[in-house]
This record gives sequence, structure tokens and C-alpha cells, in this order.
Amino acid sequence: MGAGLGSHLHIEGDSLVHRLPAHVKLVALVSFILLVVALPREAHLARVAMLLTALAVVGLTRVRWRHVLARLVVETPFVVFALVLPFVATGPTREVGPFTVSHDGVAASIVLLLTATTSCLMAIAFATTTSSRDLVRALQHLHVPDRLVQILAFMVRYLGVVGSQSQRMKVARESRGFAPRSLGGWPVIASSAGALFIRSYERGERVHLAMMSRGYDGRMPVTDPLEADRRDWARGLAPTVLALLALVWVHAA
Repeated sequence: MGAGLGSHLHIEGDSLVHRLPAHVKLVALVSFILLVVALPREAHLARVAMLLTALAVVGLTRVRWRHVLARLVVETPFVVFALVLPFVATGPTREVGPFTVSHDGVAASIVLLLTATTSCLMAIAFATTTSSRDLVRALQHLHVPDRLVQILAFMVRYLGVVGSQSQRMKVARESRGFAPRSLGGWPVIASSAGALFIRSYERGERVHLAMMSRGYDGRMPVTDPLEADRRDWARGLAPTVLALLALVWVHAA
């Protein structure tokens, strides 16, 4: 299950973050994001501190920043919504040139941008240093219901399979001179979609039979359990501890 969608996100490396056990990174990621989201609306300084923490974690991965920026495209819907928010929100307003800007909308926009960017950076740090196979093992180690683990594992695997099959069919169409410039190309695309469904279904049957022949009984086999010592947990949860301290400081102020 190591191949698939996750292989396109994971980048091999030997950084401190790469060496952390997957279940430690997963617990740290989820807890950090929950604490960032739990910060009060007016805690802008704490959010900036969390953003800097996320940037530091990404730096520790030693992944090239162009890869990080490319993956930040996933944040685009949040950015668009944040840019629109000051002009559509209610509450006290102020005239800025020809525009009417809401004070509450600006504040909400800042909160959304900081929170989304921080969360995305931490998720990118996790995805680039954790393979899909290690993610499945981490979920098993954390006793996530086995059925959910299987669904995730097969989804990651077959999204990659279907994606590669679709790419090969696209290359085959283009090598025959196909260019979808008009509605006349729709029948070809529809035919390709049907062929992709059939091929994916048949591929799934073959994989299922192969797994059954190797003794698959509805559970993912655990060949090498994950292990973590106190040092791993201390390193992995350091950003979470900082986020917790920021939350406590904000509420105490």
C-alpha cells in the first residue's frame, strides 16, 4: 500500500521530522491544529507565533520551499474567501476609496488567513515526511477502527492507480492527435471515462484476488510495529506544547 496518491506528496529525506515515528507526527499535527483553531479571535499575536512555529517545522523538514509553495495551492479557496470577507461582512464599516470595508470582516479575514496558512503548513510538513504506508501504520497503532483504516488505505492506493491509468490514457489520446478544443471532443472523453471505469474495476478485482491468495482476512497485516521513546514524543509534541502555552497565556491575559 505504499504506492499511490501518498507517494506524490511524500518526499524522501533524512531530516529530524522524517525520522520521527508516524504516529507521533500524527498526534502532534492534530493536537497542534486543534489548539490553533481554539485560539480566541483577538489573539493575533499568538496566531503569528504559531505561524512562525509552523514555518520553523517546515524548515526542519529540509524540503525545498518551491515544493511547499506548490502544495499551498490547496489553501486557495480559503484565501479567496478571506479576501472577499471584508466586503460582505456586516458590522461597523469604513470607506476605503470606492469600497466599503467591514471592520469585523477584516478581523475575521486575518484570523482565517493565519489559521488556514498555519494549519496547511503543518499538514504539508506531515505529508512530505510521512509515506502513505506509514500513515496507515500510524492509524493502526493509534487504534483507529480497522474498517476506517482499510477504507483510507484502499482509497490512497486506488486514487493513485486510477490517476496513473488516466494519465496513460491521456498520453495515448494526445499521441493520436486528439485535442479537446470543441464540443466535438466530448464523445472521446466520455468513451475514455467509460474505459477508465472498466479498467479500474478489473484492476481492483485482480488486486483483491491477489490479496486473498496471500491470506488477507479483512485486516491489514502489521509486519513491523511503530515504536517511539520519550525523546521522540518530546520532539514531536514541542510545537503542540508551544501552542498550548500560547492558548493559556491568551486566556490568562
